[in-house]
Amino acid sequence: MAAPGPGEYFSVGSHVSCITCLGQRLQGEVVTFDYPSKMLTLKCAPSSGKPNLSDVVLVNLAYVSDVDVISDRAETPPTLASLNFNKLVNRARAEKEDKLSQAYAVSAGVSVEGQQLFQTIHKTIKDCRWQEKNIIVMDDVVISPPYQVDNCKGKDGSALSHVRKIVSRLNSELQSLAEE
Repeated sequence: MAAPGPGEYFSVGSHVSCITCLGQRLQGEVVTFDYPSKMLTLKCAPSSGKPNLSDVVLVNLAYVSDVDVISDRAETPPTLASLNFNKLVNRARAEKEDKLSQAYAVSAGVSVEGQQLFQTIHKTIKDCRWQEKNIIVMDDVVISPPYQVDNCKGKDGSALSHVRKIVSRLNSELQSLAEE
């Protein structure tokens, strides 16, 4: 293997090619390299075919039969973009709230269908919460077990009709899956 020896490293921005133990050839730009763990991160051409995206691949060099440096980066790599710490904290808080909401539903004995409905609604309408076994959407619509269209209550309007459409569509999907 042409991997770096002691004191040698892959330069960030270099282009390398390697063959995995499964015979797969990977080629891409070095994003990071950790010498102690022999882990290499490559930015490769997108498998989706979309030109504005990239695949990021972690390569354990212990499972690589050959590594070749195609082109080495001579200049220093660009500085990393700064992180918006407040945005990261808000995202972590939102994810924690979502997980706690899911845990509440399980501990409250909500049916699998109810949990699926909550998650489906929550994807498009973030103002969605549990009140015992009822799903409250935008403080306007209440969906009670067994979570059918007839169990959607609230003041008539676009919110109620939209939630009923979501419930109807999910129930149709679940029914067609059960019939298969």
